Amino acid sequence: MRFPRRQFLKAIGAAAALGQGWKAAAAGANNLSGKKAEKSSMTAAKTYDVAVIGAGVFGAWTAYYLRKAGASVALLDAYGPSNARASSGGESRIIRMGYGPGEIYTRWSMRALPLWQQLFADAGQPQLFQSTGVLWMFHEREQYALDTLAMLQKCGAKFEKLPLADLRARYPQITFDDSAWGLLEPESGVLMARRAVQTVVSQAQKNGADYRQEAALVPEAPAGANRAAILKTISGGTISAGSFVFACGPWLPNVFPGILRGRIFPSRQEVFFFGVPAGDPRFETPAMPTWINLRDEFYGMPDIESRGFKIACDRHGEAVDPDTQSRIASAEGAAAAKQYLARRFPALKDAPLVETRVCQYENTSNGDFLIDKHPALENVWLVGGGSGHGFKHGPSLGEYVAARITQGGTIEARFSLATKQPVQQRAVY
Repeated sequence: MRFPRRQFLKAIGAAAALGQGWKAAAAGANNLSGKKAEKSSMTAAKTYDVAVIGAGVFGAWTAYYLRKAGASVALLDAYGPSNARASSGGESRIIRMGYGPGEIYTRWSMRALPLWQQLFADAGQPQLFQSTGVLWMFHEREQYALDTLAMLQKCGAKFEKLPLADLRARYPQITFDDSAWGLLEPESGVLMARRAVQTVVSQAQKNGADYRQEAALVPEAPAGANRAAILKTISGGTISAGSFVFACGPWLPNVFPGILRGRIFPSRQEVFFFGVPAGDPRFETPAMPTWINLRDEFYGMPDIESRGFKIACDRHGEAVDPDTQSRIASAEGAAAAKQYLARRFPALKDAPLVETRVCQYENTSNGDFLIDKHPALENVWLVGGGSGHGFKHGPSLGEYVAARITQGGTIEARFSLATKQPVQQRAVY
């Protein structure tokens, strides 16, 4: 399916180049309600330009930009937008610009933040982005730190470099090593994940996308054909479309085991919220920023919406299935989080554990996204591999995928299926 170039550009704004073959279309957001996405009428007789399977952050933004381009869109999800089993579920996600030497991810983050903010403003829900700032806790001449500093400078991102004395003066509630220095992104912060995705889906619906809470099966192609024609659902329905986008996160290896099992690795990740001392503002914004300590493999957020001080280990956990893994946090994980709190945030060493969450990353072999066509079905797209860092990039990825489907063009090489290997060697943080 191809749209006239003039129609596409008129619908979604001026194109911007990023990486080999990347054409991303700039678009504003329309007004929307903050209500949970509802099922819309969708009949088997209707044929869509594109069917998007998965209403997480990647699928929702892809559907949104496809509608902005004028395509008719069906959006499906087995459990609902940003549901509790999804990698896009939960309350909060970091949006930051620093990505070491990864220019495409820094630029995509810089593009994504104002698009998120515009969507929230139009929805009357600006609080879905919390401008906490993001503090990187680096150490000496850590290579990732030096690469991040250089890339932020190259891309024109706003940041502040903080020597140890400034760190200790500004954040006395944090214990810093003698070798530490900081990099503060003052305009970065936190996206309220579950509600953010539901808002994107609502906007896509207002723009004319059809949404159904329905589990899809593998697309079918006529014998000898290299294009899928219809998609069956577990309930017995069928959907006909010109193109199909599978953006179903950690379920991708289950849907396409022959090509993706052993290339996408869902891993168990545990998140903990600790109660802050009564009446103590040191662990709230603006006194406490969102923070990342890459060497320690921990990150966290201030007390947002009174949920508690969030902390999580970024180390990849055990391999899991999103449908069957236990969602009960482990005693070992809680103990490790408490030990880290005592080390870095001594005033919280006896803080009560007030909430836990178990989710999953959907890791590719190196952490790069997967955006490519199915090797045997030219109108089936595979979109995933958020790898624990993808949520923030939703708007940039969505417009990129929409442009590839409607306008064609070369896929960025690092997103290709061919680069996803069976051995994990994480390179993107």
